[in-house]
Amino acid sequence: MLAFRAIQGAGWLVFSRFVGRIIDFFTLLILARILSPADFGLAALATSLVLMVDTVLEVPVTQALVRLPAIDKSHLDTGFTLGIIRSSLIAVIVLAAAFPFSLFNHEAQLLPLVAVLALGPVARGFASPAMVQFARQLGFRQTFILELSGKLTASIMATVVVLSGGGYWAIAVNSVVASVASTVASYVLAPYRPALSLSRLPNFASFIGWFSSAQLVSALNWQFDRFMVGVLADRPTLGRYAIANDVAVIPTQTIIGPALQPVMAAFSQISSDRARVRLAFLKAARFAMVISVPACIGISLTSDLATDLLLGEKWKEAAPLLSVLALSVAPIPYFQTLYSVSLALDRPNIIFRLNVTDLILRLVLLSTGFYLWSVMGVSFARVALSFLMFGFYLIEVRKLLSLGIRKQLHNLWKVGFAAAVMAICVWFLREGLAARQLNHVIELALVATTGAAAYSATLLLLGVRLIAGRGRLELVDRARV
Repeated sequence: MLAFRAIQGAGWLVFSRFVGRIIDFFTLLILARILSPADFGLAALATSLVLMVDTVLEVPVTQALVRLPAIDKSHLDTGFTLGIIRSSLIAVIVLAAAFPFSLFNHEAQLLPLVAVLALGPVARGFASPAMVQFARQLGFRQTFILELSGKLTASIMATVVVLSGGGYWAIAVNSVVASVASTVASYVLAPYRPALSLSRLPNFASFIGWFSSAQLVSALNWQFDRFMVGVLADRPTLGRYAIANDVAVIPTQTIIGPALQPVMAAFSQISSDRARVRLAFLKAARFAMVISVPACIGISLTSDLATDLLLGEKWKEAAPLLSVLALSVAPIPYFQTLYSVSLALDRPNIIFRLNVTDLILRLVLLSTGFYLWSVMGVSFARVALSFLMFGFYLIEVRKLLSLGIRKQLHNLWKVGFAAAVMAICVWFLREGLAARQLNHVIELALVATTGAAAYSATLLLLGVRLIAGRGRLELVDRARV
């Protein structure tokens, strides 16, 4: 029953994130058709600074409260107060850094753009902490409403701005309005009377220590490539790289990430039984990878069709970048599953250790890649980095859960085999269709249908089934039953 409740919660989160990404996607289509790669490059550079400060100062209020056996008003007040402190720090640091950042990048427009973009994370710090009650109950219908209201309002406002000739300000409006609208909606869905208090700080302190350290390194990891490309390349190149990266991460941001949020709560509830945790981890990791791997390979193999259809001719040069970057995303869901179980078992030091390893490798590989082959070299370096880190994920899982590397790989080999069959079928189909000069919509539909059919059929032949009904929903390997 716990697993079913977790998957129901995951369903709401995936659906909410899916709808949110669909709205984002259509907003992107409108903006990409009107704005230039240089506009997106400027916005990406400004966003990278704000995101870095936002990530470094992230306070894991929800994660800390979810793992407590019980919470009261004083816990919520402490979480709210920490959010206010965080928002204040973000505002001070970003505003202090905006001017030297604009000077360093020789872009005067960055100063006001960074200042406006900072309003997004500042607004999120004022959100109702009572929303955590829904996460504790593995009920995420309210999260769907929150996501929908924020994204829809932001999309409408951004469209109005860009059609009115607002240029790259539409990108900033889309980001800020989504956060402000979601914060307002949180009080409607989870009423809370704000009060300042740090009486329950000890319940957060130990958790925040390692987590905040991990977030500091994580911020450097995720923004290093944008900073490097932004400094060493021109704005259109950065814009194409940023858009390619945003499309590449759609599978993990839309499906896997949201699906694993209730999984953390489920891990927390069975944390005393390591045998159940091990089994739950294997199931969650396989479920995540069974979605992520084919999605990333599919995006990689159809990047030219996707960019031409969705973004237009001026984004054609982003297609090769998307083809490579999509592959770098495939192993990330394994880390997301490890992330969830590490927090549930109160081991955030594992996340910190992995992020430090990632940063060291990233500095070397991405710098070398850019030196040798510019932005395409960075893309290939990210693929190499991603698969190197996958090896470290396997090692950390072995240490944390006593799950051997061989057993972890055996848990995933059918996913890899089915994805390889899918890739071969799609490649041969595209080769056969190349001479026919089909409409790109028709070709993409044929390729997607064939790939999905080949992948699903291979999994079925290997004994992998999706069992649903009577309070049960899980991916089952018939060979192990």
